[in-house]
Amino acid sequence: MIITRSPLRISLGGGGTDLPSYYRKHSGFLIAAAIDKYVYITLHQTFQPGLIVKYSKMEQAADVDDVQHPIVREALRSVGITEPHLEITSMADIPAGTGLGSSGSFTTALLKALHAYRKNLVHPQGLAEQACNIEIERLNEPVGKQDQYIAAYGGLTCFQFLPNGHVEAFPLKVTSETLYNLEDNLLLFFTGYSRSASSILKDQDSRSRTSDKEMIDNLHFVKELGYQSQEALEAGNLAKFGELMNVHWEHKKRRSGGMSNGDIDRFYQLAMENGALGGKLIGAGGGGFLMFYANDKTRIRRAMTEQGLREVRFRFDFEGTKIVA
Repeated sequence: MIITRSPLRISLGGGGTDLPSYYRKHSGFLIAAAIDKYVYITLHQTFQPGLIVKYSKMEQAADVDDVQHPIVREALRSVGITEPHLEITSMADIPAGTGLGSSGSFTTALLKALHAYRKNLVHPQGLAEQACNIEIERLNEPVGKQDQYIAAYGGLTCFQFLPNGHVEAFPLKVTSETLYNLEDNLLLFFTGYSRSASSILKDQDSRSRTSDKEMIDNLHFVKELGYQSQEALEAGNLAKFGELMNVHWEHKKRRSGGMSNGDIDRFYQLAMENGALGGKLIGAGGGGFLMFYANDKTRIRRAMTEQGLREVRFRFDFEGTKIVA
């Protein structure tokens, strides 16, 4: 049996500039952090021909072309598995549709397991590229490249998305003290809403493709906030980073009417009134997790708990997608 895991992620600045419709014309930049919440894939060779695939459903397929799960089907094709005798099962620490990049983590973990089955060595860059090819090129999903790359690499990582499709990855250069303080002072709360990001991302994608001025200007500004966030974090100025998160959220909301709702706005305002220096909704919007930066965590925790929000505590992950057994 092969077991792989791939970390989920939070965005620390520049999110949204990783969609091809934007970076192919303007280049993109963002900072992401992998966290110790994971998607797991188990792969087991069976004695019977065909495939058993277990996720939120269970499938039995005679061959690869009959698999209904699109990512599983394309991953098998991509790695060149044509006559399978396999059982594939996925599990996750956090539900899908909550903004932490679970689709990219699922794809990288699955590819890592399939490559291990074929005894292939694969570098994080190659793993991320293959995952992006499956989701963006083969399946035409309106997603960016952040999730696949941060899942593959792990850590606190800066990504430059170039117009030719190449992605440059390099670590965020923070001191140990800054790293530990950032880890301690970031808080994640589940809003109670799971959502599909597809409609919000499709709108951003189509408006970027048509060079909609309002959308492009918004993404230009958010990219600049990403560079400012990098500068603040590398200088150890976490208060400035918290303030930039707040500015980022205000601009992020302007991209789509579905980005937020009355409850999310109320939760956000309550957190700001109880000591948050800044925050934002993680992911494309519409639900999932609110993240805040605060020096006084007790007040926010009490206020959010009284609203019925569940906190998910985390640490950063520096291993990326890996084989665990």
